[in-house]
Amino acid sequence: MAKLVFGMNQSLDGYVDHMRFAPSPRLFRHFIDEARGQAGSIYGRRIYEIMRYWDDDHPEWDADRQAFAAAWRKQPKWVVSRSLQSVGPHAALVGNDLEGAIRQLKAERDGEIEVAGPDLARSLTELGLIDEYRIYLHPVVLGLGTPYFAGPRPPLRLVANERVDEDVLRLVYVPA
Repeated sequence: MAKLVFGMNQSLDGYVDHMRFAPSPRLFRHFIDEARGQAGSIYGRRIYEIMRYWDDDHPEWDADRQAFAAAWRKQPKWVVSRSLQSVGPHAALVGNDLEGAIRQLKAERDGEIEVAGPDLARSLTELGLIDEYRIYLHPVVLGLGTPYFAGPRPPLRLVANERVDEDVLRLVYVPA
């Protein structure tokens, strides 16, 4: 049975914003390794459209960006959207029955499946489907933006913590 994992970079004040702070080269390599090991990713429309950037080669990319693109392209993706009519390579649209589709996906797959984006994570949290939350805590204060928890924070229990970069801690929580 697959495990659904929601993980994102987060500021000290609880916001996620890939444009306002980005992972260091060391942390980016950590994310490459994570992507290589994932059984797939579930995206909402907005995050999926941002991530489609990795579908095309860019001549200015260094080896790490090429490695991430290769890992991202290889894995299966499921996109939750009411407005998209089609998706790119190795991707499938999730129908109207979000809960049924994700429960079936978890039952049919093994390994970790990434949940991408706070809005989608809120919906899956409300359905009790997320198995693990990974917060990559950065020493940055944003003051505003999209919160990591788009809805009420579920009751959680800390099960692991690790310094993954000089200034970044990975906090791992499971539903309590």
